[in-house]
Amino acid sequence: MSKADYQEIITEYKEQVRVLKEQVNELTDACKAKDSALKRALQKLEYTTDDLDKANEEIKEKTDETDGKL
Repeated sequence: MSKADYQEIITEYKEQVRVLKEQVNELTDACKAKDSALKRALQKLEYTTDDLDKANEEIKEKTDETDGKL
């Protein structure tokens, strides 16, 4: 192979490496966005669970008060 052939191969490999680095960056960004969305969803679920627990406690208290009056 001539020097020109090697240079062409090296150029192709450099381009492939550049493309792969871009893809890695895109996947990393997508993963970060997904992690953020999952964290928000988990936080929302935690708040909803807390609200549900409070509501159930209030219902229990009201039920106990009503049972005591009867």
